Amino acid sequence: MTDSLDRLYQAVQAARDGDPATSRTARLLRAGRGKMAKKMAEEAVEVVIDTVHGNTAAVIRESADLMYNLVVLWVAAGVHPEDVWAEMDRRERLLGIAEKLPKRMLQSAEPASRRKVVALATQRLRKRR
Repeated sequence: MTDSLDRLYQAVQAARDGDPATSRTARLLRAGRGKMAKKMAEEAVEVVIDTVHGNTAAVIRESADLMYNLVVLWVAAGVHPEDVWAEMDRRERLLGIAEKLPKRMLQSAEPASRRKVVALATQRLRKRR
């Protein structure tokens, strides 16, 4: 999957300087971050609605649209896929790939206190079960 997103990232980068009259990606990138964020939010809502309605085929299509719009935002923000993959790896080492640390724990965690953060997160997960 990361290969597909990496290829998509490269294609969006290449389209950045394209003609907005013929390239939807170039047009979106020129529209500004607000417009890009709005498009991503719209796609996320569509994924949610289709999931609630049990429309699996639509969830697949809308998820692809959501990922496209996420990559467009990455390009606009100067975020590289390898930075996202590195963060995913870091989180997996902290708590496992299928868990997400609460934002306040991630933001307040200094490298020296990571063990403490992981211990606290593990305790909270055990309480939930």
